[in-house]
Amino acid sequence: MTRGAEQGIALSVDEARTALARLVSRDVGSETLDLADAHGRTLATAVEAPFDVPRYANAALDGIALAWPEGAPRRWSIAGSVFAGDAFTGEIGADACVRITTGAPLPTGTDTVIAREQFEERDGYVLLTAPAQVTKGQNVRQAGEELAAGAVVLGAGAYLDAAALGLLASLGFARVSVIKRPVVALFSTGNEVIAPGEALPSAGVFDANRFALMGLLREHDACVLDLGILPDESSAIEAALAGAAARSDLVLTSAGVSAGERDFTRAALDALGQLAFWRVALRPGRPLAAGLLGERRTPFVGLPGNPVAAMVAFHQFVAPLLARLQGLPSAAPVRLAAVLETPIQGRRQRTDLLRGVYRCDAQGRLHVRITGAQGSGMLTSMVAANCLIELGDNQGAAAAGEIVSIQPLAAPQPPATPPSTDLSRWP
Repeated sequence: MTRGAEQGIALSVDEARTALARLVSRDVGSETLDLADAHGRTLATAVEAPFDVPRYANAALDGIALAWPEGAPRRWSIAGSVFAGDAFTGEIGADACVRITTGAPLPTGTDTVIAREQFEERDGYVLLTAPAQVTKGQNVRQAGEELAAGAVVLGAGAYLDAAALGLLASLGFARVSVIKRPVVALFSTGNEVIAPGEALPSAGVFDANRFALMGLLREHDACVLDLGILPDESSAIEAALAGAAARSDLVLTSAGVSAGERDFTRAALDALGQLAFWRVALRPGRPLAAGLLGERRTPFVGLPGNPVAAMVAFHQFVAPLLARLQGLPSAAPVRLAAVLETPIQGRRQRTDLLRGVYRCDAQGRLHVRITGAQGSGMLTSMVAANCLIELGDNQGAAAAGEIVSIQPLAAPQPPATPPSTDLSRWP
């Protein structure tokens, strides 16, 4: 239990992120997939080159292969041809050359490839048009010059994008070990929260949080166990948390974690497990509760009820926690420096994250401005934003023209097929 849980002290953002990382006692493990199904996944173990790349010296372009002489160049007789996928088996004399295509193995005894544009063929002989421009060893891809056998090609934790899949295929890997997707149990709470498509009471609000969080979870390669909306009833919330903890790697809720009269989630957490902390010096992004649930000690994060606050808190805390569950470093969000175009106001002793739009000018410098009104219920401000502007706990404000830290909101590339919940992992 942290000092924030014991004393109600608001943790700094960094302290909260560190406390969350300590909640993870097990990772989600790995699975082996066909290479065709591995796009967008994360490599579980390092991959080594099974052979030299290239495996043999070969031509980098179409032309002729020969042994470049020490003395003055002369004409060469044509001893034959070699194409990609073939090997030249004959002998090549010092005054002979072989026609060769890109990727074809270099015949024994040759060391140089000359492009077609640099020679002419006359009566079975080759004459160079610009011999002074030839360098011994040119246009040859040497064996192992890209990778030596046994070299680490991709490290554990590498993201398998299109280029990585192509590289693995070029090395002959048909299957690959990837980290399993964490199963995240998700639900919203509140008597006023109504599912989209249902009739909206006069005092009701549609459930935006669950759908925004589902999207963020899928963008971060998690499987979503959607538990819907729970009423403000302590028994219902306690039962839902207990069931979710038994069949997931992480339980995520929104709303119901403050100290209000009808906020039961934090009380249920106290009853079922251990509260780590419930206050963070962040705006928007509070209140926020975290801890462990049940016998499996499943990590729990209770996000704020305001939609923007829930999304901002996700980026600061849940995204690093998902990485930790997958055995990856629990890193803070990426930060860049930008010139502020609009003055902004914060408050010392807390971190303020304002929705912003950054751009790059003709000189390559980044500039950023706020999206406008910054209310924590204004989802339009998140739609308009491509970054969060960060004012640290030692900054009360920033003026136009100052350099500020921004967190780009570009999410990891989602897999081609959105992940669904892995039913085989449910008890």
